[in-house]
Amino acid sequence: MRFPALLAALLLTSVAQAAPTARWTLSGFDQPESAVYASQQKLIYVASIEGDPASRDGRGYISQVSPEGRLLKKRWYGGLNAPKGLAYYYGLLYVADIDELLEIDTGNGRVKRRFKAPGAKFLNDVAVSGSGVVYVSDTATNTIWRLSGDSFTGIVKSAELQAPNGLLVDKGQLVVASWGKEAQGEAPAEQSWLQAVDLESRAIQPRFSPIPLGNLDGLAPDGKGGYYASDYALGNLFHIASDGEVQLWIPLEQGIADLAILPGKGLLVPNMVSGTLTLFPFDK
Repeated sequence: MRFPALLAALLLTSVAQAAPTARWTLSGFDQPESAVYASQQKLIYVASIEGDPASRDGRGYISQVSPEGRLLKKRWYGGLNAPKGLAYYYGLLYVADIDELLEIDTGNGRVKRRFKAPGAKFLNDVAVSGSGVVYVSDTATNTIWRLSGDSFTGIVKSAELQAPNGLLVDKGQLVVASWGKEAQGEAPAEQSWLQAVDLESRAIQPRFSPIPLGNLDGLAPDGKGGYYASDYALGNLFHIASDGEVQLWIPLEQGIADLAILPGKGLLVPNMVSGTLTLFPFDK
């Protein structure tokens, strides 16, 4: 760990407030990587890898969970390889699966469209804009893919992205939670920070001061211009205010991945290591 990262960790720990008590925790998943709330159906979808995150083994699946934390259908949709990021848009569920983006009709549970990403190695998080444009990160190749209409293309490829993971569309920018350099090498990845990609110019710059936070995975809005971000490696869940001030919101365990908002209730946090999905309230 580099000295700035260690210093930042010490400062963050010193300002961490009392962690909120979980509303509920649901166990029994197999490496749950992502969750998303489907507002029209009032359901939570959870993607589980169940195996090597890069293997085409057909073991991955998607579950349905109630907002109260009850498992409704563990294998609502199966036969996937290593499903990771999820996004929901008016009855359509978008799923990142290694080198392919799936569009599933949640009404009948069938794949409506499939989009191959040639050259992709590790499609990860998925985010959708208010107009239905879908963005997908490829952590292994430092690439952002975009689905607009029937066109699925890579729009940004740069080492500056530092292994892009979590995504969020925010006011003309794509905010990126970066995992860190050397994420696919033998050496541990360096810690990284939030990046911002201008969706018009495609320019990349740090979203706030580039102080290393961790190996960032999940990203969710706080509704006030700030974000929640998860550090998979150390299990830290951060709150980043609209002015860039960072607090260690909840210290958890290694394995926390993508994040999702359950409107009016709190933050959904899957943990790949423990096989759980937890809802934390926003009020502390």
